[in-house]
Amino acid sequence: MATVVQIEVWSDIVCPWCYIGKRRLETALSRFPHADKVEVVWRSFQLDPSIPEGHTERTLPSVAAKYGISEDQMRAQMRRVEDLAAAEGLDYDLANGVSGNTLLAHQLIHLAAGHGLGAQMKERLLHANFEERRPVFDVESLVPLGVDVGLDGDEVREALSDRRFLPAVRHDIATARALGGNGVPFFVVDRAYGASGAQPPEVLLQLLERAWADSHPLTTVPAADACDDGSCAI
Repeated sequence: MATVVQIEVWSDIVCPWCYIGKRRLETALSRFPHADKVEVVWRSFQLDPSIPEGHTERTLPSVAAKYGISEDQMRAQMRRVEDLAAAEGLDYDLANGVSGNTLLAHQLIHLAAGHGLGAQMKERLLHANFEERRPVFDVESLVPLGVDVGLDGDEVREALSDRRFLPAVRHDIATARALGGNGVPFFVVDRAYGASGAQPPEVLLQLLERAWADSHPLTTVPAADACDDGSCAI
């Protein structure tokens, strides 16, 4: 398959909008007649790199404190996001979620991508975090998730221990900022069109269609005799 359109998606494992955005992208691709010519590349982004590695915390109180609102107010906001997730077929329980540093998880996605399993790894991590309520922040938690998508457990453990993919993660984050992406999900099509946030499928479909049109410009031959503007000279 020759790739004609590339869509890069910057996202984080603990971002509820990123999983929603992933589902909406999948809907857009299902409506795009040239989906078999599209390459989706998952890029790394950390919402909160300040969380120490190895440290986890309950999402509800930490996010409520971050935005300076009560836990009840944050819980209400979370329910709104849960309803939107449910519309995409996702089962969230955000108030009981756990947050942590996602640096290792992003390195695992890069390892998987090298084996042609990047998309599967991204989905497995999001599903584990949001729907299974499983930890995704340390080597021991990540190894079985890598094995689930077909990676070798020893290779996963070794790669996460020696951090060979850390430069790739850092490069993704720097590239996002260079392109103007300060939040996630952040969609970039052929490095020509960008969209921030969990955009509706219709918007993502428009980006794909524009990129496709750019890669398939109309070629015309010299004009011949014709009728136009409601008249026809003979």
